[in-house]
Order: sequence, then structure tokens, then C-alpha cells
Amino acid sequence: MSVATKSVGTPLSRVDGRIKVTGQARYAFEQPVEGVAYAAPVVATIAAGEIDAIDPAPALGLPGVLAVISHDNAPRLGETDDGELLLFQSDTVHYRGQIVAAVVAETLVQAREAAAAVRIDYAPREHDVELSAEHPRLYKPDKVNPSFPADTAQGEAEEAFARAEVQVDETYATAPIHNNAMEPHASLAMWTDGDLLVHDSIQGTYGARRTLAQVFELDAERVRVIAQHVGGGFGSKGTPRPQAVLAAIAARMVERPVKCALRRQQMFASVGYRTPTIQRVRLGATKDGRLTAIAHDAFEQTSTVREFAEQTCTPTRVMYAAPDRLTRHRLVALDVPTPSWMRAPGECPGMYALESAMDELAVACGLDPIKLRIRNEPDLDPEKGVPFSSRNLVACLREGAERFGWADREPRTDGRWLIGTGVAASTYPAYRSPAKATARYEGDGYAVEIAATDIGTGARTVLTQIAADALGVDVERVRLEIGDSDFGVAPVAGGSMGTASWGTAVVRACEALLEQGGGEVSVHTGDEIKAQSDVSRHAFGAQFVEVRVDADSGEVRVPRILGVFAVGRVINPKTARSQFIGGMTQGLGMALQEESLMDRQFGDYLNHDLAQYHFPANADIEEIDAIWLDEDDGELNPMGSKGIGEIGIVGTAAAVANAVFHATGRRVRELPIRLDRVLV
Repeated sequence: MSVATKSVGTPLSRVDGRIKVTGQARYAFEQPVEGVAYAAPVVATIAAGEIDAIDPAPALGLPGVLAVISHDNAPRLGETDDGELLLFQSDTVHYRGQIVAAVVAETLVQAREAAAAVRIDYAPREHDVELSAEHPRLYKPDKVNPSFPADTAQGEAEEAFARAEVQVDETYATAPIHNNAMEPHASLAMWTDGDLLVHDSIQGTYGARRTLAQVFELDAERVRVIAQHVGGGFGSKGTPRPQAVLAAIAARMVERPVKCALRRQQMFASVGYRTPTIQRVRLGATKDGRLTAIAHDAFEQTSTVREFAEQTCTPTRVMYAAPDRLTRHRLVALDVPTPSWMRAPGECPGMYALESAMDELAVACGLDPIKLRIRNEPDLDPEKGVPFSSRNLVACLREGAERFGWADREPRTDGRWLIGTGVAASTYPAYRSPAKATARYEGDGYAVEIAATDIGTGARTVLTQIAADALGVDVERVRLEIGDSDFGVAPVAGGSMGTASWGTAVVRACEALLEQGGGEVSVHTGDEIKAQSDVSRHAFGAQFVEVRVDADSGEVRVPRILGVFAVGRVINPKTARSQFIGGMTQGLGMALQEESLMDRQFGDYLNHDLAQYHFPANADIEEIDAIWLDEDDGELNPMGSKGIGEIGIVGTAAAVANAVFHATGRRVRELPIRLDRVLV
């Protein structure tokens, strides 16, 4: 009998790669169904106010139109804490682009044409769409995403800062940016004997089932959500979005299956984005660079529809040792769409500010930026006072410095190009949530079921590898089924917790199946996770960047990026490298290009399409590499892994900004680093 080859740790190609590149993989909108109709949203053209009247007649007179839906005729929905899902429940307009009506027709073209024909009269009111650190309606939220305290304080940070020998007190700003996944938000909904089935482009089916059941006042067992393939999300598909509710409402009203896909322009309104931030960071230190005080204040926006408070200051709570500490979040509800999760919410904008300030402190102390960070490495979690399960930030900094050639770091010129280098640290929590997995022996192989979702990260592949090793068989003998809420509780593909959470359940189910000797076994990991030890679990990393800045135009080019990460055991080097490089590429976009521009007069994002919303293309990415350290951490999960989907983006923008300063001597504290900000 041959012994199966261990798969975890090997660069297995994606198990679903062939069906994706050949077009056989069906996404939500592509599911075949007989008698399908199509829904097209009608969106508000004012930023705030009320609807005076809706005239559906021009749309109803067009060919193929089955119904026009609005607050005049829509069914009443149940209670939910996500007001964005309560479509057509009132005549109030909360923001420009809000879905206020919809047309259902025989074809997509007919639905969209008719949507443009619906006549709506509005009673607009004065709107407020501009975030500022002095806004009179700023308030302290009860918590920040997902359940962190809004403020933390240890000692007397402000007094300690005032006494510090060296002080950095600067304000940094990040622009609103939009997720823009390749696959638009799309849903197919159908009702059968009062039961609701939704094929959805979503990052988590089990949670979506619970939410949709609340909205339609159903028992959860009467709702099924399926997401077999998802073309990206970056957080914007973390929970049900309005198109899923719209498809279900329309399907109930016309008594047919209904598909609804948002247009790219509509994705700039009702499906979330990263809030803009204004952040004040104060660092107090001794002359030799030892931090004595850290204070981090973040000002953010939410909508009048629902509260979302990004956890911008939370990475400051774990990064560096200082006896006196203060973090605070303040929020203002504006007449704007609701912000939501976007890759590394909190850590991404928060570390841009903190790591920029650390670079400024290094300059003020006359220290190398890496030496400054190492000098302030904590022995314990600075605010919780508990050990880290593992913390190899120093090793990442040293390994990256060696590989990047940091010892020879000097600003230099090449003709009109100014050349400099920068570094920034990264961190992201290593979460794990309860999940249920089922393993079954099928004679010639094994089937494993779990309500995981693969949003393009390679989850199908790594879970197949994890199951194969747990069963002691080759990957070809494992059939993995995911993306179905009927498989039981499982967290979203988000928060860099997917593999850790789903993988734990898969391992335990496979172990139980082998112990049972066959048949079928289901395992729920809630008790195991509840009993885990009280340590601080985080991934760490460091990004190194070289920039070239045109002294005449202010153009910034990035010829080299290196990321070094400590993320536990890497399950699949091929998919891991893809995630790291993708994150760093997105961080480069945040640093140099991505910016959603708000028109204050009309209360709308002006550049709401991919022609005007810029992000990196192939020509923008030159030499980019990611490596990771061997990290053995037994406090994590059966695989010894940490999440990798988000940490790649976290430090990249700060590293670019720090490199621009090194090259030019000009500190840009507002992202993106546009030409005009470099040349000021």
C-alpha cells in the first residue's frame, strides 16, 4: 500500500483552475434557470430628501416590462440592523445613488431601458457630505468594527507626550476608496413553496442565510444561499448587499426567478467602500528613540442609514512598547453611502498613519527607521499585557533589510529622477471562528463539506490539501464541497480567518471520520475555539519599497517592492505568494492612485467607473516579491497557520510614502500621493 504524499506546504495548482479558465465555472448571475426575469435598480438623483411621487407608467408601457417596484407597492420587510437592505420601505432618500425603485422585465436590456424611464419627483433638502476633524456632529461610537472599544487609554498619554524629549505631532489623511471586485454584485433569487433560494456573489453563505431570513421574516431553515464561485470581494461582499434583497422581492412579486446584477457605476453607492480618515498621531520619545507616549485619534464617516465605524486605531494598540497610550475613534453620520469592510479594514489606514509617524520619529531622532522599530519592540501585547503566540516582526525587518540592500540606503539621483527607499511594518490579527464540517467515506475516496467560500483566494485548493493530509490520502481522493449555507455554520471569507476557521473544522471532521472507521461525521469547533489559551495572536510583516520621483513633474514610479512576512505555516506557497503580491499591489494603488472624489454640490462620487477610478495596471508593477519566514506557532490551529489575505496591503502605502520622503525630502501626509502634492 502506497503512502500518500503530504500536500500541505506544497505549491499545488488551483483545483478549480481548469474550469475557471475554460469558462465552465458558473458564477451567481450565470446559473441556468427556466423562466428567469431580470431586475434593474432605479437610483436616487438627489443626495438627501424625500420622494414626492413615482410615476411608473412610462416604464410599464415598454416591451417586456413585468413590474415597477417602489415604496408604493413593495412588501413590508422584517427588522435588520443593516438599513441598506430595507429597500422600498419609505420615501426617504439618504444619499445619491440609493436604490429607490426597480424594474422587472423579460430581458436585462429591457429592464435597464425601462429603469431609465421611471419618473421620480423629489423634495430635496440640504445635504452634508464632507468629513472634517472639526465637524460639529462628531460622536464617539459604542464600538468599532467588529466589537473593539472605541477608545483605550493607559497612563497619561497627553501629559507624557508634552514632557517628551522628542515629539512628533502630525495629521494624516486617507481618501475614500472603493473595492471594485472583478465580478459585480449579482444575485439570482427564486421562491418555491415559500422557501427562498439565492445564488449570490457573497463572501459567506451561512451568515447571509440568517440575514435574509430576518429581512423576509422566515425561519432560517427556509432560506438557502449558494455561492459556488465568487469573482473577488475585498470585503464588499462580506454580508448581503441590496441586489440580493431586490432580486428576492422581485421574484416574489412576479412569481418567477429573478436575476439582478449591479452596474459598475452602481457599485460606488450601495455596496460599501473604505471610509476616508483623518488621523492625528502623536509620538513622544527619548532622544535615543524609546517611545514614552503614543496617542492616535481617528475621524471617520458613516451614513444616516446605518453605523459602520472602522477600527482604524486598533493596530496602534499592539505594535510598539510605550507606557502611556491613548487611542480614540470619532464618527460623523453624513448623507453618503454606508462605508464597510475593505481589505484589512482598520489596519490598512491606521498603519499608514502610524508607520508614517514612526518614520518621522526616526528622522527626528537621527535613527535608522528599522533600528527605531526594533528599539520599541514589546515583550508582551502592549495593551492586553499577555504574551504573543509568536511575534517575528524583528526577524521580518532584518531579513528584508538584508535582501533589499538596506545597508547601502542613500537617496540618489538618476538624471531628473530622485531615488529613495522606505520601509513600514505590517500586522493583522490571527482570528479563528467556529465552523461545522462534514466528512464522508465514499468507497474510492472522501467527500468533505463546509460552507466556506472561495472568492479567488484559493480556499478550495488549500482546504483540499488540508483534508487530504488529515485523511492521509492524495488530494485526488478528496472531493471538497463548499459555498452552500446548508452545510452549516462557517465564517465569511474575510478577516484573514477563513483558512484557520474552516481548516480547523475540516481537520477535526476528518480525524473523527478516521477514528469512526468510515461512514459520515460532522464536527462543530465552537468548544475548541472557546477553550483556546489567552494569548495575543497576530501576523507580522514588513514592506520595503524603492521609488523614483520625477523632479520636474512629481510622477512617482515604484521599481521595487519586497514584502517579508511571519504568518505561521504557509499551506500553499503558490496561492500564498499570489495573496501577498495582490495585497501589496492594492497597497500601491492606495498610495499613488486610488481616490473616490466627492462632488460636494451634488453629493456623489464623480469618478464612479473604471475609466476614471484609477488603480495599478501591469505597467505600474515592476519588480515585486514576497517571502515568508518559517514560523512554528502551536497556539493557532491544527495547521499552525495565520491568515495571509490582508497583511500584504497593510504597510505598503506607508512604505511608499516614506520612500517618497527619502527621495525628495517632502513628506506627503495625504493619500494618494498625487503629482500636485509632491510638487507643493
